[in-house]
Amino acid sequence: MGKVHCGRCAISSFCPAYVLSEDKRCTQELECLEFSTILWRWGRQQRKMKPVIVVHGGAWAIPDAMSGASVRGVKAAAWGGFSVLKQGGSCLDAVEQAVRVMEDDPVFDAGHGAVLNADCEVELDAIIMDGETLAAGAVSSIRNISNPVTLARSVMEKTDHVMLTDRGADRFANSLGMPRVSTEALVTEDERRKWEHYQKYAKGVKDLFNSQWVQGHDTVGAVALDCRGNVACATSTGGIRNKMVGRVGDSPIIGSGGYADNFSGAASCTGHGESIMKVTLARLILFHMEQGKPAKQAAKISLQYMGERVQGGGGCIVVSRNGDWAAEFTTERMAWAAIKDDVMCHGLNPKEVFSEQLTE
Repeated sequence: MGKVHCGRCAISSFCPAYVLSEDKRCTQELECLEFSTILWRWGRQQRKMKPVIVVHGGAWAIPDAMSGASVRGVKAAAWGGFSVLKQGGSCLDAVEQAVRVMEDDPVFDAGHGAVLNADCEVELDAIIMDGETLAAGAVSSIRNISNPVTLARSVMEKTDHVMLTDRGADRFANSLGMPRVSTEALVTEDERRKWEHYQKYAKGVKDLFNSQWVQGHDTVGAVALDCRGNVACATSTGGIRNKMVGRVGDSPIIGSGGYADNFSGAASCTGHGESIMKVTLARLILFHMEQGKPAKQAAKISLQYMGERVQGGGGCIVVSRNGDWAAEFTTERMAWAAIKDDVMCHGLNPKEVFSEQLTE
């Protein structure tokens, strides 16, 4: 049989559904498309992909006093996640591990180190998503949990729901026997002083987070591609200092704070949550990748659109289904790190990329 291609679905004539009509079009196009999906999945299973992980520690005006710790934190998180991938672990395990490292690091606004809301409480949000099945789990406005990303994964794997919030999420955590921690254990002394300062001068969220430049905020996130060709994302945050009680930003919202789909890639976003939700930033990035744009260009176009359309600043990390990755932001700084081919890249300032060879 000659390798004549259907003009619409691009499947060769060895496809069992391939039948040309008189106008040279495939008469069983839908079946052909289904077969193309099977072929694509089969091809990925036959070749072992090179694992990739990218992490971010939040896009905002990171002060010089925190810059060193922020870079060290994202490098440690990237290494923690990549260690899972290097041993043949799944992308879900890798992004969860990477985010847990940052949730346990008080330099980041997630888990330990979270900011306080208007009532001097900690409310945490997180999401995790599996690109192979599109399964996702998220939690919002939860209290006294040091690793929200792990609770989010439990929502994905142990319930029929995608998101649990507030009391329901807390009740679910209790049913799992998940350890609880006090607010005092999650909040740093520096955060408490800043919260008291902003209360004294009656500064609210708009003062801390103006339209273009992010102040006093950071989210953490990770995206990964494993050796089986699957992708995943995870995002976790304590939100914005002095936020209203019950405020939920983009981080736990599927398609906004994160999205993963094996057919395109995975993205985790950070920045002004309300702006990110308005443009569904994570899904927008993957849409551009589905149109054939590389990860870096897709990220830049999407962030530019958010800036122009809703005057929002932010950042993102992206990995494509083929291992192409990017870390982009429109804020003053974003701490990020990526590992591919045993080379770690990292940066903090715009157009800044440092690389180093990893050793065992």
